Amino acid sequence: MAQDPERDNEPRERDETDDSHDLDLVTLYSSSNVDGEMEADVIRGVLDSNGIPAILVRAAEFPNLGFEVRVPQSMAERARRLVAEAQAAGPDAAAEGERESEEGR
Repeated sequence: MAQDPERDNEPRERDETDDSHDLDLVTLYSSSNVDGEMEADVIRGVLDSNGIPAILVRAAEFPNLGFEVRVPQSMAERARRLVAEAQAAGPDAAAEGERESEEGR
């Protein structure tokens, strides 16, 4: 049953969805440790501040199932590099960055 029979004869617009695998999510971090949620939040913060969209996956009812940070496949290598740099810089660099942001640099 057609809702608009006149439109049925018109050519349809091509669906503009991106069907490539570049936007598929890959797991960048996974942990079921006690501090897994905190670490996942920190990683997501590093990625967000560098323009990489990240999703934190967790089972709120069952925290023992762990936490994951997922990013688009096309950005995974850059995300890994950023996380490694942040870990190498350590907490002192994070404190310095926070001070600079508060001072408006």
